[in-house]
Amino acid sequence: MSKNSRSHPLRSVPFEPARFPFFYGWILLGSGTIGLLMSAPGQTVGVSVFTDPLIEALGLTRSLLSLGYLVGTLASAFLLSRAGRLYDRYGARAVTTLAAAGLAITLLIFSVSDSITAALIPVLSFLPGALVAFLVVSILFFLLRFTGQGMLTLASRNMVMEWFEARRGVANAIMGMSLSFGFSYAPRIFEALVDGNGWQSAWRIIALVIAGFAVFAIVFFRDTPEAHGLKPDGGEVTVKRAPHPESIASRPFTLREARRTYSFWIFALALTIGSLVVTAYTFHVVSIFDDAGMSRSRAVSIFFPASIVAVSIQSVGSWLSDRLKLKYFCSVQLVGILLVCFGLIVLRPGWSVVVLVAGHGMMQGIFGITSNLTWPRFFGRRHLGAISGFAASLSVAGSALGPYLFSFGRDVTGSYAVPAAICGVIAAVLFVGSFWADRPAAA
Repeated sequence: MSKNSRSHPLRSVPFEPARFPFFYGWILLGSGTIGLLMSAPGQTVGVSVFTDPLIEALGLTRSLLSLGYLVGTLASAFLLSRAGRLYDRYGARAVTTLAAAGLAITLLIFSVSDSITAALIPVLSFLPGALVAFLVVSILFFLLRFTGQGMLTLASRNMVMEWFEARRGVANAIMGMSLSFGFSYAPRIFEALVDGNGWQSAWRIIALVIAGFAVFAIVFFRDTPEAHGLKPDGGEVTVKRAPHPESIASRPFTLREARRTYSFWIFALALTIGSLVVTAYTFHVVSIFDDAGMSRSRAVSIFFPASIVAVSIQSVGSWLSDRLKLKYFCSVQLVGILLVCFGLIVLRPGWSVVVLVAGHGMMQGIFGITSNLTWPRFFGRRHLGAISGFAASLSVAGSALGPYLFSFGRDVTGSYAVPAAICGVIAAVLFVGSFWADRPAAA
């Protein structure tokens, strides 16, 4: 039975959303945004702060750690589509709570990963110590990425999109602004925790915060508005103009039907190549800037101006998204990817940094629009978990491949320019293809 029609005796505990004096979706907008922010330790911006401590503590090379990140993230990607179906069945409240609890436990285990590795090496004495460390970190990266980047992100985002329809662009703009600033500051917060407490205690402190959020999700998160006798947007939207023909899905698609459409693959692959590039760039940002003759502090500092660009673009873009076709936003996102790739190829102190920041901000700002709005608008809400879960699995797979492909490319060629150029060519092909990526027809 779907979450839209399911009647559960605990769905309104500890309070009934329908009794609020205002539309409860606004509470869920804030709650879902917090849920997305809580996923930061499982995102690349969170992992990147801990890569150097892990390399030192576990005795791994950077390439081997990147490979472990690839293996763990790919494994999580394979399960995301199936996990999306769990969202369709059990709803945002249950899935978010379990994902947050799993993420907190994973961080606690990660904080003693060096001790676990040291204990396993004598037991697995027939294996090289580096291989044991690689296996440990691969399993932990799988748990981290599946719970954080995967399920916690999917459930929090989809919940908000289900409670808004005509106002979906406005809700996405508010959520996007908060996330851009939050994720840009997350590395600084995590690095301050590492500097002040050590990498192990830092992960334990973050785990405690996320465990608190799991309790928060039980109290405040809810499933669909229909489950509480409500309608998306509160059912009180006054339409002052004719809605854009693309603003509401023509009919609900199943995952199989969605995958047969041209537009699904253009958007999904654009999100995938964007995830690949930004994850590789973020994961190796210190090394990339070091190769270009710039310091670690300079590398970390670029995230804030990029977030300013992203917030500006996503704010304006989300407002325009209720008026324009989404294929135009897909095209702009691909232009941002091309700018990032070009900036990486020619990176030196000066104007190329500006190109990199501008492209990063453009790509991230539009990513927040296309990844959130495309699936409910093009394919409806009935199978949103399965469709967005499958698309997310491709995107997560891209984020898994990115760090290793860039690391491998640097090992082979001596720079990050070649993998950046390959990604640029793919983005250029998708840019041309995006011109025909309209909403699928009803029949």
